Amino acid sequence: MTLSLLLPRLIRPLILFVFASLFCTPSLAQPAGAQGDNFIYRVVSGDTLTALAERFTDRADHWRTLQTLNAVQEPTALPIGLELKIPFSLIPELPAQAQVTHVAGQARTNQGPLAAGSVLAEGDVVHTEANGFVTLALEDGSALTIPAQSALRLERLRVFKGTALTDTIFTLEDGSLESQVAPQGTGVGRFEVRTPVSITGVRGTHLRVHANAQGAQSEVLAGAAGLHAGDAESARLRPGQGAAVNPDGKLLGVKTLLPAPVLAAPVRDGGGWTTTFPPVAGASAYLLRVAGDPQGTQLYSSQRIHSTDASFRAPGAGTYYVMVRGIDADGLNGADAVQPFLGQPVLQSSDGAPISTQFGQFVVLTDY
Repeated sequence: MTLSLLLPRLIRPLILFVFASLFCTPSLAQPAGAQGDNFIYRVVSGDTLTALAERFTDRADHWRTLQTLNAVQEPTALPIGLELKIPFSLIPELPAQAQVTHVAGQARTNQGPLAAGSVLAEGDVVHTEANGFVTLALEDGSALTIPAQSALRLERLRVFKGTALTDTIFTLEDGSLESQVAPQGTGVGRFEVRTPVSITGVRGTHLRVHANAQGAQSEVLAGAAGLHAGDAESARLRPGQGAAVNPDGKLLGVKTLLPAPVLAAPVRDGGGWTTTFPPVAGASAYLLRVAGDPQGTQLYSSQRIHSTDASFRAPGAGTYYVMVRGIDADGLNGADAVQPFLGQPVLQSSDGAPISTQFGQFVVLTDY
């Protein structure tokens, strides 16, 4: 069954709950994500319905609508910590963009091949091939990494007028999405990742979502998330937790993610590198990746392995990072072990600058 047919049956009747109680303390003014068709704002001292209506809807006279919706008795004396619902339909929004900050291998959109610096808009679809990796940056600093063999549709890409909070919905048709949402702690108006059998909504968090033949998997590394499955079950995911949803839309329960492997320092082996690690209890396979940064937002290679002896290469000169995580029987990915290693040695001039050929490629030194 196609995604377009599955979504009405499994997704659209659902109400998304983002568990705002996990996200902030009552003393801080923090947007708390979304609940269905409403943006959620946590009230702080001094807030009034008139001021909040002006700030988020651009019209102070919308305070009466907010009063009715939230059953507020006194609009000038709001309870501190109240999770105030503000309908998205009242919030003026502007079109937003996503900028491509990293591309390795083959990746494209519906408009053609992708390159660093490309700008994407609402409605675009990103496809990565078997060797393709893409990282996008949103206007609030959120980083979205799209690994190989993935298809991601930018379903909604907007920003609140006046507050710069983002309103984004992504549909992961296949593959994976790894996101670091609102890393500056500003919060988001809405951040949802949809698959054919699940919706995951977050505020300021490090989140992974996968869509595959097993169904879908959501994993939280930092922050918190609310997960809804196709059978209307919901789950709250705390840091270090994940949950899988089977192809029929059944939530398989919240689990603790596998710990990071104990990864040995990489050893050079001819033109490549090797590392070893003890087996991780509960792991049925491992994901081995090479990135240009320790956060994994600049991916260059990825492979699923079953051995605890791993071989890998660098794409060029400089410092790179090998990352290994366990994968359990439900397809949930565990925490990453990260080790730095040096890339290919290149010939350097007396001032340390790498020497290039007439074709612009570095002169690589080879061990014999």
